[in-house]
Amino acid sequence: MYTMLVSAEQLRQGLKAQEPWLIFDVRHDLADHDAGRRNYEEGHIPGALYLDHERQLSAPRTGRNGRHPLPALRDFAGLMRTQGLAPGTQVAVYDASGGMFAAHLWWMLRWLGHEKAAVLDGGWQAWLQAGGEAQRGPNTAPGRDRGALDPAPGMPQADAGGASLPEGGACVPAMPTVDADTVLANIGQPVFKVVDARAPERFRGETEPMDPVAGHIPGALNRPNSLNLAPDGRFKPAAQLRGEFTALLGDTAPGQVVHQCGSGITASHNLFAMELADLRGSVLYPGSWSEWCSDPARPVATGG
Repeated sequence: MYTMLVSAEQLRQGLKAQEPWLIFDVRHDLADHDAGRRNYEEGHIPGALYLDHERQLSAPRTGRNGRHPLPALRDFAGLMRTQGLAPGTQVAVYDASGGMFAAHLWWMLRWLGHEKAAVLDGGWQAWLQAGGEAQRGPNTAPGRDRGALDPAPGMPQADAGGASLPEGGACVPAMPTVDADTVLANIGQPVFKVVDARAPERFRGETEPMDPVAGHIPGALNRPNSLNLAPDGRFKPAAQLRGEFTALLGDTAPGQVVHQCGSGITASHNLFAMELADLRGSVLYPGSWSEWCSDPARPVATGG
């Protein structure tokens, strides 16, 4: 069972042995929202299904809920059913951006309660370097009529045909999140440390290419998610990551760490890296800076 990382060679051998992997391609470009699907159709890991961070893995934007608001857990559970997810399914997720989008879907699957999910270390580039085959064109998700009828963990039981989720069914997140009000209250009475995964110049407020306000949440620490990667684009060894996060956080327990970024995506990369380093239990602020700065009443800090 793979729950954190899977290497390109491990995945290749698994597919060669016809193991029942469910593979998701989540390549994406924040500046060109159609680039990921184009790249997928030009070539992807055989059998991989494409998921779009703008249209499938985010809820509708209101202007006050961030650039990639989390969908309702029930809606995400329903999407995963259409993709063929079942409680025992081994999932692999990859992108071409150092794992930032893959780690976000990995976190969402953990949020749903599905632990058998791993990020392809090194992503699409590592797959090609390992001699992996490339398949062109789209693959079709099974859909509810051909997908698993048993609910994934965290998912309310569907009817016998798997056609719908019952109203009022319990659907409890398996991983916690915090909202803007909780982060705001923490500024005055600190209980946890906020770690911002954005680039240093964005954190300091020197530039802001994505959101209308520059700066950071007062009291936040800066840990650019790019620091989680070795020069070859793969994750650093767990011991090295543990040392780096410990140096940043001091004696703060992992469970008292909240991750944020611009819209919750690269924050998941830092959360994933902490889990990989056996610093388990940190929490995501999904709305992140794009939600935070949408309310002018919320305080903004600049500088280091």
